Amino acid sequence: MSNLEAYFDTDWSAMTTSDWVGLVITVGVFLGMLITFALALRPSKRDELENEKFKILDEDD
Repeated sequence: MSNLEAYFDTDWSAMTTSDWVGLVITVGVFLGMLITFALALRPSKRDELENEKFKILDEDD
């Protein structure tokens, strides 16, 4: 086994409930952010995002 494999080796049976909860939350948040960014930054929304770019600087409220 190489040093890299040994570094990333995980003893799944030794994980506690807290470890599993943390893993599930971390993976869930990662997937949620990935989906959110993919939906928000898709090319079809480019014009809509460009129109909102300087909205915070507008004083015409």
